[in-house]
Amino acid sequence: MPKLDLDAIPQTNATGYPACYADVVQERWYRRLAPASGIEDFGASHVVLKPGAWSAQRHWHEGEDELLVMISGEAVLVDDNGDTLMLPGDIAAFPKNDGNGHVLQNRSDAPCSYVVIGKPAATDCHYPDIDMHLSAEIGEQRRKDGSRFDDAGAA
Repeated sequence: MPKLDLDAIPQTNATGYPACYADVVQERWYRRLAPASGIEDFGASHVVLKPGAWSAQRHWHEGEDELLVMISGEAVLVDDNGDTLMLPGDIAAFPKNDGNGHVLQNRSDAPCSYVVIGKPAATDCHYPDIDMHLSAEIGEQRRKDGSRFDDAGAA
């Protein structure tokens, strides 16, 4: 059946961020929709941000387009243009390699939800506000000078 049962898809708040940058995404809960649906040509996630949570650190991708559709609640899209309120039905697009770092922040006192669609690729990801860079060649987040984060995740 094409209709997905969200309750049957595992939800996680896992992150690959070093500990020093992971605090803002602790209450970001997501479900990977593509594996559960058999879709292979693009990725999609259903995301719930609890109050105070961020979707990610502000970032942009060299080789991945992203499309976001708000479903419920409200969040603030923060990018190089400033803050933009996102409400149910609002759509945001993030073209690959545009250099405009983006993040969704739930500044309200209620959860919000959205679906984000993209085509994950082995590509670099840039974080303009913090000392971190994801290198496709290395496959992990490192400091902008290429050094590794220590085990304690100190910034």
